[in-house]
Amino acid sequence: MSSSPVSDAVPEPGSAASAGSAAPPAVPPVKAVRKSFSSPLASLFVIVLTVLWTIPTLGLLVTSLRPKQDVADSGWWTVLSHPQLTLDNYHSVLFEGGFGVSGGLMPYLVNSLAIAVPATVFPLLLAAMAAYALAWVKFKGSDTLFFVIFALQVVPLQMALIPLLQLFSRGAHLGSVTVIPALSLKDTYTPVWLAHTMFALPLAVFLLHNFISQLPRDLMEAAVVDGASHFRIFRSIVLPLCTPALASFAIFQFLWVWNDLLVALTFAGGTPQVAPMTVRLAQLSGSFGGHWELLTAGAFLSMIVPLGVFFGLQRYFVRGLLAGSVKG
Repeated sequence: MSSSPVSDAVPEPGSAASAGSAAPPAVPPVKAVRKSFSSPLASLFVIVLTVLWTIPTLGLLVTSLRPKQDVADSGWWTVLSHPQLTLDNYHSVLFEGGFGVSGGLMPYLVNSLAIAVPATVFPLLLAAMAAYALAWVKFKGSDTLFFVIFALQVVPLQMALIPLLQLFSRGAHLGSVTVIPALSLKDTYTPVWLAHTMFALPLAVFLLHNFISQLPRDLMEAAVVDGASHFRIFRSIVLPLCTPALASFAIFQFLWVWNDLLVALTFAGGTPQVAPMTVRLAQLSGSFGGHWELLTAGAFLSMIVPLGVFFGLQRYFVRGLLAGSVKG
């Protein structure tokens, strides 16, 4: 008995016709997204966006290098046809001051460094030690303590400014009993360091704990078998391995402290002995309102150090962002 035409037209599963008519395999979503972002069109878009993002900074730099009269008469882009540049604006802002403001920015620049560097190092060291203890030194209540530290991130710094200021200046009293004496920290960097350190610790502990807890357990157990103490493990194994995470948080913390004005005004005031550059720039914007060549020079000076820190730690920053993204 002959087969029906319908059965003859249907190809067998293993035949060439069946293979040719099969749908192409689906591309995984992750690879599809990666391919779209690595396309020439996406690269061109990133280049154009980067150029547009850099134009204001370039304009700030060019304006800070132009003479006063050129800044008042024409836009910064005219420097292409009239390339007349000078460093007098930076000399005036750094060392001379003027226009109702005595002194330059140099003492305030030193103050900013004296505030930002310790306020970055202190929370990093304390958070790294706390994160290691919470991740690898198991004790009763360690998980609860970690969640409490994590929850402290919701406390805004602005809420604690006045209580902290009263604590530093008057101390803490319970009725007639002095719990914490007045610390007498006026005209010092210490209250600014303490404020930035305290409010950076919750986020730093959370981020470093997540990184340190992912370190290989076999490595830690081998160090314990070899007789290494917790301090030796932390110093010789944990710190070198978590360098990308430390550098990533150091960049953000340094930028936050360097650009801070509120904490500096509250705890350091406006005295030249301890006030950072942000306080001085706020004064310059009020006194030099019509002197754009001096304002732009001061603003660009405030950008140089953070840019240097970012580009110096950029490779660690990228490694910190990618850490843990690939397993296996």
